[in-house]
Amino acid sequence: MAEFSAIEWTDSTWNPVTGCTKISPGCKFCYAERVTARWGRGKFTDVKLHLDRLGLPLKWRTRRRIFVNSMSDLFHEQVPFSFIDEVFDIMGRAPQHIFQVLTKRADRMVAWSLSHGNKPIPGHIWLGVSVETPAYFSRIDRLREIEVPIRFVSAEPLLSSLSGINLSGISWVITGGESGGPPERALVAQTSRGWVPKPEALIWVRELRNLCQSKGVAFFHKQWGGPTPRTGGRRLDRRLWDEFPTAPKIQPALI
Repeated sequence: MAEFSAIEWTDSTWNPVTGCTKISPGCKFCYAERVTARWGRGKFTDVKLHLDRLGLPLKWRTRRRIFVNSMSDLFHEQVPFSFIDEVFDIMGRAPQHIFQVLTKRADRMVAWSLSHGNKPIPGHIWLGVSVETPAYFSRIDRLREIEVPIRFVSAEPLLSSLSGINLSGISWVITGGESGGPPERALVAQTSRGWVPKPEALIWVRELRNLCQSKGVAFFHKQWGGPTPRTGGRRLDRRLWDEFPTAPKIQPALI
């Protein structure tokens, strides 16, 4: 378990579930799969529920952003709704934190929400979907069906232009390039000046940045990617884009 995280848009990761299976092109060179293989912790496709990790956020007194299941997908088909309920129960009991729940399985997320009458999600729990190409815009449509104050989109790994994306009801967009995959998947190329963003990648990321600015949506550019996450750096047009949505004011919980 990682108390603190190197992921730029979060502070800590919490993994009550580990293991996953691939469902779209963005999964092809999954970093979580590589981490699992590196540490020899069994097959990545073995989805495991970790009851002993459920209460971990309750022990973290200092307010932080927590990425839920960086090593899996909370809404994976092998995770029972009853276990998802337990995860949300813990999140509900720790309103001093912000929980960032990201999924590629938007249909199952909506099904879980409907199983509870689509009740509103507390403001300190943010729900997001991964969208790597326009073929997966439907995930954003499903996300909009859930009553939650902060909805976000992770365009990482960004594999094409997302021209035509509808950001209605979206509070935050994250962009990022593939790292650790083949050169043709990266947003950067090696030149005499070092690793630089590809011309088409600059267009893709700028159009998302510009759209976010015009719509009042927070924009966060995580990385350009390449052989390693830090190969191409993080700057877009000579600056860092580290915007976060404005979270609702939350009273600290008495734990």
